[in-house]
Amino acid sequence: MAPPVTERGLKSVVWQKIKATVFDDCKKEDEWKIMLLDEFTTKLLASCCKMSDLLAEGITVVENIYKNREPVRQMKALYFISPTSKSVDCFLRDFPSKSENKYKAAYVYFTDFCPDSLFNKIKASCSKSIRRCKEINISFIPLESQVYTLDVPDAFYYCYSPDPSNANGKDAVMEAMAEQIVTLCASLDENPGVRFKSKPLDNASKLAQLVEKKLENYYKTDEKSLIKGKTHSQLIIIDRGFDPVSTVLHELTFQAMAYDLLPIENDTYKYKTDGKEKEAVLEEDDDLWVRIRHRHIAVVLEEIPKLMKEISSTKKATEGKISLSALAQLMKKMPHFRKQITKQVVHLNLAEDCMNKFKPNIEKLCKTEQSTQSKPLRKDRSAEETFQLSRWTPYIKDILEDAIDNRLDSKEWPYCSQCPAVWNGSGAVSARQKPRANYLEDRKNGSKLIVFVIGGITYSEMRCAYEVSQAHKSCGVIIGSTHILTPKKLLDDIKMLNKSKDKVSIIKDE
Repeated sequence: MAPPVTERGLKSVVWQKIKATVFDDCKKEDEWKIMLLDEFTTKLLASCCKMSDLLAEGITVVENIYKNREPVRQMKALYFISPTSKSVDCFLRDFPSKSENKYKAAYVYFTDFCPDSLFNKIKASCSKSIRRCKEINISFIPLESQVYTLDVPDAFYYCYSPDPSNANGKDAVMEAMAEQIVTLCASLDENPGVRFKSKPLDNASKLAQLVEKKLENYYKTDEKSLIKGKTHSQLIIIDRGFDPVSTVLHELTFQAMAYDLLPIENDTYKYKTDGKEKEAVLEEDDDLWVRIRHRHIAVVLEEIPKLMKEISSTKKATEGKISLSALAQLMKKMPHFRKQITKQVVHLNLAEDCMNKFKPNIEKLCKTEQSTQSKPLRKDRSAEETFQLSRWTPYIKDILEDAIDNRLDSKEWPYCSQCPAVWNGSGAVSARQKPRANYLEDRKNGSKLIVFVIGGITYSEMRCAYEVSQAHKSCGVIIGSTHILTPKKLLDDIKMLNKSKDKVSIIKDE
């Protein structure tokens, strides 16, 4: 069975917040609504729910706010949109006048802070048609149970372009990213200690200072500027330059290899079986995908055929019995068998496609990549190595482990504000209490280590977050970035750096 929504970590957190702040807020018994989404909120909802979930919340149809639509004047519309000029203008076109309005009324929910200029524009144009207008503070995409993105790949250009005329654009992008990161912390109900990697550039420092300031503003409770105290979690902001090697190395764990070598778009894998073209979505509802996505390709190629044989033998053993009860059980189990075998066929095809790309030339590249001549001092991970062509460990794993164990150098990794006690080794206790080490470990239980990398993260770095969480169960790791990188994507991004800014798409419409 697929893992229930409650077990999907960050995705579950986001869906529950959307249910509480949007659907529960405007729900009325026996009333159906049309839902309007823009590009960002389409990705956001697709990441954490299915159409069946929306039907259960009274949504009869989902529409793209940018497209021309036929009016449905007897129904109310729920607008879940980003607070941008483009989305607001599309909303206003739906309500030009009482006689020409597309819908009976509107419930408007913005992902995050709506500028006064846009809010006043709405207020002046169609306030009588609006039943609700709220900001819900979810401006990130929960890509996986422990991975999020801000969905701003163009931030790479603005943060690293050598063109000095892009300074204003970079400032705007930094502000926008800081706002989005604060919505992540708010969704997790965390006011973390914010720290950053001081080198090689000042991007991390600038962004960390902005996030700290915006967290303080977000958690203000009254005019006396009292704020929510720092929680036991910490947020680490890192610039992509901390580890350029992991961005271009070919990875041989299943998920990283598949997204690197195969044309997978929107998590959709296309394949052929029995001469027919088929497609499958690689998602966390598929428990087999979750189970094998971080395993080495050699292990995957061994494991899937074994699973198929096990299911086949179980099925045959059941079919050999002719009692009525056995037949009844078989009828119940057959759909489950079919579903299991279909998943295994998908992943076996995926693994074989990876190997077909790997054998001709990638294997030779991997041998070269895994032998770098000048290696800086790193942790000894020789005991963890299992495959000759997968010796490299992303630097992020060292950072995550050192952060959880309080081993990060405070000069190289300074805090923007006072370090939460649980992470600074302090916390004196009396002789009657537990030893200090145990005391701190107890306090660390349930805390989170939130990481944000400016300029993209790789699938291998995502994998490290899961591995470290498994090894350090007292602290959950959540990792995110502006976008997800593959070696090809990084090289494409670098090629764009010397182009003028009018050749690059704008982060958010202005």
